[in-house]
Amino acid sequence: MGWMSETRTGPVEVTQRAAEKAIALARREGHAEAFLRLRVTAGGCSGFSYKLSFEDGPKPEDHVVEAFGLRLLVDPKSTPIVAGSILEFKDAMLGGGFKVNNPQAVHECACGESFSI
Repeated sequence: MGWMSETRTGPVEVTQRAAEKAIALARREGHAEAFLRLRVTAGGCSGFSYKLSFEDGPKPEDHVVEAFGLRLLVDPKSTPIVAGSILEFKDAMLGGGFKVNNPQAVHECACGESFSI
């Protein structure tokens, strides 16, 4: 058991590309540090939706996932729903942008922003 087995620090993994893109966007919006909140909300065509937003820092109850200089904040209600997910960024004309690859999602709608578990 080396240190490699301890690299997962939270419920969600973040790819290097997603972290770099989020940090660049945070700087463009004037944030000195990149704190990106991943929240699951009820609604959307399939039951749940993901919301991403920049914040100034974590709340005491947040899970903080550090990856490639980005700090991803996940609140306790969203944590079990996104557990095991990977935050990715895809460069594409259609369907590009940030994507949460959630192994628990049994159905995702065509827009890719809504899912059910």
